[in-house]
Amino acid sequence: MSVTPSVDAGAMRTLSHNTVSGSHASSGPERISLREAEHLRARKRRNLMENFTSFRFLLPILAVFIVVVLIPFAQSIVFSFTDYSGYDFATAKFVGLQNYVTVFTDQTLLAGLGFTLFYTITTTLIITMLALPLAVVLNRKFFGRNFVRSLFFFFSVPSMAVLGLVWQYIVSPLESGAINQLLAKFGIDAVPWLSDTNLARLCVIVIAVWAQVGWHATLYLAYLQAIPADIYEQAAVDGANRRQQFFNITLPQMVPAMGISIFMLLTGGLKVYDLPFTLTSGGPGHATYTVTQSIIVTGIGSGRYGLGSALGVIFFLCCALLVAIQQIVTRAIGKRLS
Repeated sequence: MSVTPSVDAGAMRTLSHNTVSGSHASSGPERISLREAEHLRARKRRNLMENFTSFRFLLPILAVFIVVVLIPFAQSIVFSFTDYSGYDFATAKFVGLQNYVTVFTDQTLLAGLGFTLFYTITTTLIITMLALPLAVVLNRKFFGRNFVRSLFFFFSVPSMAVLGLVWQYIVSPLESGAINQLLAKFGIDAVPWLSDTNLARLCVIVIAVWAQVGWHATLYLAYLQAIPADIYEQAAVDGANRRQQFFNITLPQMVPAMGISIFMLLTGGLKVYDLPFTLTSGGPGHATYTVTQSIIVTGIGSGRYGLGSALGVIFFLCCALLVAIQQIVTRAIGKRLS
């Protein structure tokens, strides 16, 4: 006789409920993971389409950069190792590092490189130190403010070549020069402004600062007007004077503008050509000779494209080094002030 175990009806219902609940619990995470995977795939597709769209917009710029910058720079590197004269590259001979040795031994080329670096660093420092306080002053309310702003900005409107020709008459070392005529009325002898080495360099730098400080002050002014006035009002309520407001509020907020301004000053100073050439023609001697003038005169003018290319490659490396240093210093200052 077999005995069948009896099972309570309530226990059977509990077991059935637990089994069903367990099946639902196991299917829940699977459904969630499938939804997350589908959402992730859709997001990847959107990102891919956005990147493709951005690449289509950047493609013309990239093509121009390759044609205008990369290919000529690669050609310059190749030319710098040859005695290429600019006519037939097939007849050019490989000379190794001879052109680079010539660059570092030729006093004329070294003078151009030295003055270019001196001009770039000096004008960048002076313009930055003058333009930022000038922008703070122009941002205040006073009578004739708009006229003064326009006056300072007008200095940067004419071309540097035109300014060089105008100032060549003003600071002429002859007695007919405008400044020397003014000094003669007070019994002072004519000053050799452009015929003395130090005075010629001083004239080039002073004119460059005078011509550019207004434009960079306008750039800083645009950033100053973007700073909320409530910050200054709250600082004034807390008892901060103008000097404290400048160093604790204005200066940290102006770090991005300073980065842009210094970058433009460095790149513009390194490729300067028009102002020194029209003002002094690189003289007296080679006191105001620039790298750009050296490349044009030595490379193109005398048909020594290999030597000019070597000078251009060295100049490019110097530019890249200065810009890298500028970026590092600007970021360090921004972190320190923030």
